[in-house]
Amino acid sequence: MTTIRTVAYQNLGWQTAADIHLPPGFDEGKKYPAIVSTHPIGSCKEQTAGNIYAKGLADAGFVVLVHDASFQGASGGTPRFIEDPAIRVSDIRFAVDYLQSLPYVDAERIGAIGVCGGGAYTVHAGITDHRLKALVSITGVNYGRLIREGFAQFKPRELAANIAQMRTAQAQGASRDAANLLPDSVGAAQQAGITDIDVLEATDYYKTARGQQPNGATSQLMSFSGAAMGWDAFLHAEVLLTQPLMVVIGDKPGGFGAFRDGWEIYSRAASTDKHIVVAEGWSHYDLYDKPEPVAIAMAKVVPFFKETL
Repeated sequence: MTTIRTVAYQNLGWQTAADIHLPPGFDEGKKYPAIVSTHPIGSCKEQTAGNIYAKGLADAGFVVLVHDASFQGASGGTPRFIEDPAIRVSDIRFAVDYLQSLPYVDAERIGAIGVCGGGAYTVHAGITDHRLKALVSITGVNYGRLIREGFAQFKPRELAANIAQMRTAQAQGASRDAANLLPDSVGAAQQAGITDIDVLEATDYYKTARGQQPNGATSQLMSFSGAAMGWDAFLHAEVLLTQPLMVVIGDKPGGFGAFRDGWEIYSRAASTDKHIVVAEGWSHYDLYDKPEPVAIAMAKVVPFFKETL
């Protein structure tokens, strides 16, 4: 049986909150390979990155740390609900720092996994932090592209102008109001004419008992999203992404772009040991928690990490 330790450690100017999932029969006197698990945009450590993938990997014998992003969940940092890709990637580096400080972790056998936006953040962290020895992206989404395209309704210059106006207004005293990224319910989404599979299934996951958690706020301070507009998760992958890489996607494409992004990073990565796993008949959000597609993923991910770590 796995156990969970809740910990906190220093980030830049605040504390990060994290859960460490420990394997069955954990022995403080041994050295274990470890994995950093990174949650999706608007999510938290108790959702898919934690209760599905961290738990599954701990069951397989790994020490797995899943953290709340800075400015989100139980982690510190203000203003709240900032989604800055550079800081999300920095969070992964601090997670590696913390794991390397633990006596029961083998500092030379640390990998990383992430879900949705967390998958692409994991890839980007691996591009520039080669302490990470193996990388897995579960239905990873390049958030820079998503905000320029879907979030901006394919009008990125207009969104950039809107962000500038919001930031100016707030600098001059207007309140900082976080936007809810999703409709209140699937019914409300359908009534509004939304048909995209990713939006509907995200709402089903985050807004119902299926996946809802107190800290899974699905909220974002859009006035602080300017940094994401110019970000690319896969920058320099052709040169610097050399670690073993596994990309897991469903074959039902949606508006968040994981199917396209998965094939892109698989193609661009310089890694000689790289794999793409396509869960046929399943969607982006099926891979969050549905037993059958998760089993397809884990049947490949566990042996991959055992071989590379």
